[in-house]
Order: sequence, then structure tokens, then C-alpha cells
Amino acid sequence: MRVLGVDPGLTRCGLGVVEGGLGTPLRLVEVGVVRTPIDQEPALRLLTLQTEIDDWLERLRPDAVAVERVFAKANIKGIMGTAQASAVPMLAAARRGLPLAMHTPSEVKAAVTGNGRADKNQVTAMVTRILRLQVAPKPADAADAIALAICHLWRGAAQDRIAQAVALQRAAR
Repeated sequence: MRVLGVDPGLTRCGLGVVEGGLGTPLRLVEVGVVRTPIDQEPALRLLTLQTEIDDWLERLRPDAVAVERVFAKANIKGIMGTAQASAVPMLAAARRGLPLAMHTPSEVKAAVTGNGRADKNQVTAMVTRILRLQVAPKPADAADAIALAICHLWRGAAQDRIAQAVALQRAAR
């Protein structure tokens, strides 16, 4: 299975594609960050995100998309930009009929490090170790996107299989 992880942000949006599954080694396919100028109109910044995400989906053909769930912080303006940016991969997944998962930051941290309160350095270190990378992904947005993909491969994929089994059982009745 191949998953596109997205750490949404209007200034920096982390993207990472990881493939593998439960019981198999994970492999980093590609990682990057989409940057948009802070002085550019929000609609143009979102268009840049859409264009880049569409390109990633077309080129890398993931089986699912995992996006960080937006949570409230003190900076309301920052939340708005993050919420707007998170809508872009959600819509892109829907247009392609791809499964979409939303994972909270603490869920991602727990999946990757075993600690839901891990800091960014711990997440980056574990992503580097899990994927057997020679160099840690930078900036943190890139590592977070990879962590989202890993979280979904380890947790979300198992939940998807359970949901499919329940649906098949219900259909058989």
C-alpha cells in the first residue's frame, strides 16, 4: 500500500509518500515541502498547493491520503490558514475516489514514537530510523508528513481492513 501524508500549512505544506504495510518494511517513495509566499493572496497560495498535490497524486499514485487533523491553537489566523490548506488534499482525494484519513498530531506521535506527546525532534528521529534513512528529512513539515503516512499504514490500514470485514459480514446477512 502507498500513502500520501500531508502536513497542511499555507506557508509550508509537508508531503510524503511511504509504501509498505503491517509486517513489511516501509519505504520512503518521495518527500518534499510546498512553500507559498506569505504576501501572496490566499486563493493563489491554495491554488499552488492544489497544483502540487495534484501533481504528486498523478505521479506517485498513492492508494490513500492521510492528512493531519487541524486542532485549535492560540493563533486563530494560523488555524484558518491550516484549515484552508487541509481542505486541498481532502478535495483532491475525493476527486480521485481515494480513501482519506484524518489523524490527530498525538495519534501520529504515538504511532511513530510510542509517545503521544513526543516533540518534533523525536518524531524526526523515529521517522529516520523506521525508514532507515541516511539523512533526517527536513524541515519538520516534511518529517511530519512522512509520520502521517507511517501512522496511516500502521493504524489506518488495519482499521480499514476491520471496517471492510464488518461491511462484508453485514452484506452476507
